[in-house]
Amino acid sequence: MTGICAGRVAAVTGAGRGLGRAHALALAAEGAQVVVNDLGVAPDGAGASAGPAQQVADEIRAHGGQAVAHSGDITTTAGAASLVATALDTFGRLDALVNNAGFLRDRMLVNLDEDDWDAVIRVHLKGHFLPLRHAAAHWRAEAKSGRTPDARVINTASGAGLLGSVGQGNYSAAKAGIIGLTLVAAAEMARYGVRINAIAPAARTRMTERTFAATMAAPDDGEFDAMAPENVSPLVVWLSSADSAGVTGRVFEAEAGRITVMEGWRPGPTADKGSRWTPAEAGGAARRLLAAAEEPGPVYGAR
Repeated sequence: MTGICAGRVAAVTGAGRGLGRAHALALAAEGAQVVVNDLGVAPDGAGASAGPAQQVADEIRAHGGQAVAHSGDITTTAGAASLVATALDTFGRLDALVNNAGFLRDRMLVNLDEDDWDAVIRVHLKGHFLPLRHAAAHWRAEAKSGRTPDARVINTASGAGLLGSVGQGNYSAAKAGIIGLTLVAAAEMARYGVRINAIAPAARTRMTERTFAATMAAPDDGEFDAMAPENVSPLVVWLSSADSAGVTGRVFEAEAGRITVMEGWRPGPTADKGSRWTPAEAGGAARRLLAAAEEPGPVYGAR
């Protein structure tokens, strides 16, 4: 290990299992002191337990690292504020926030009820906003006091947020919202020394191993495990480190041994009449423009 995060303090939400656990362990292995947050819920968000967060914190300490467990609900103002406070009270600083917490309640749109919509939007989108908001307030106060931070935020989006995913309208909408939040926060916080990016990972977790069972299956012994969550963590560690200076407002796909910079919406073919269109004219122009445009990518999960 290179110690690329030595001396830095990182908070990771949803770090009791899957990707979050892998990120927390990788950050600690590279020298970071880690706040391990996890509410300990089931894959659909039911229940709660302090066990998963504590187990990961204990694992880090058993390997010689420094970590503290935090089992607060980061979708509440009190829980998000206490996450930041735990980092400051325990380690004296906060340098990186990895927003990762989430769960699934998949339904086709006509079967998706309001509670399932609200729950998924809450944990993914609000669960990104509130920790980001409280960490950002701390870092802004530091900058205004003359102690400009060298801080990082890594948000967790998804291919579902980039392309859509059949049966995951709530999840896709939340993940698309996270990308929008990332872009705005990166622009607003740059002046305060904060760099904010997002990843769209593909890995085997409790959320994916059932939804995409065939794709996420573990390989035979001795073969490269392309869907292991640990494959995503090196990028997260680098984005959390001071070495990622100047990188902000970006979205990266990360899967197996591949990293891709996503380039987002860009203007395609256009037509300008110079005056108001009639509906028939607008339709004709739209048809011509679509014929000249690239085909959209496949819907995520329907490849």
